[in-house]
Amino acid sequence: EKRTMTLIEKNGYHDSVYINAAKIFQSIHTERHKDRILVRYGDDSVSPMLAFTDEHSQRVSYELAFSALKYQDLLEEILLDSCVYPCQSIPDELTSLLVVMLYDLQDRKFQAREIFDEEEPVAEVRKIERYLYSFRTKLAAALARCRIKHDALSIEYILPETIRKQEQRASALPLCVWINTLKISLQDVFRDLKKKGFTRVETVSDFDYYTYCVDQRCHDVLFFPSSLKEELLNLDLFADYKLLLQ
Repeated sequence: EKRTMTLIEKNGYHDSVYINAAKIFQSIHTERHKDRILVRYGDDSVSPMLAFTDEHSQRVSYELAFSALKYQDLLEEILLDSCVYPCQSIPDELTSLLVVMLYDLQDRKFQAREIFDEEEPVAEVRKIERYLYSFRTKLAAALARCRIKHDALSIEYILPETIRKQEQRASALPLCVWINTLKISLQDVFRDLKKKGFTRVETVSDFDYYTYCVDQRCHDVLFFPSSLKEELLNLDLFADYKLLLQ
């Protein structure tokens, strides 16, 4: 049976990922000046206690938190414009969870999340999820108004130009992968990649699609084209932690 480590869970995440992402976001969100505060996030003076089930859970929790941070202004505008926020039944301590789950909901085009039978439900997550989903039409309309106001085809174009340029540069950088030699030899990795249709080339300038090269100084480090990130993470080599994305 093939195991996968999906880069972006378009059908949603486990409850624990939302909780951890909300705790991370709570400690990194942008603070407003007191006379400009419209969305309140509660007390963040205490360092969050994070509990990750595995490396994949840790990675997607941080990705979700930093995605919400990147679009904090937009997400707050959507909540206020749709009148979904403020809500008396949702305390300030759950605002971070509300923002994080709103980002994920719009990323799924406001479709319902797939519920995993094996996971332990978290009451706060299910509460926020039901609340947001009940207002999905208003939230989608508020998002559409934001896009019209900014003349943006997608939310990425609402970001400041400096951030968009940084992301474009980052997305063009090769992916750096470390071979976990405690679990697999270099030659076995090369053989496995060849079976998967990958071709080894000399340098990154020789990259085509299914290609990779070996770092000239560190022979247990590989480089891949950035466009292959999701496909790479779905390989058994990554699921078994024989290859680790840096």
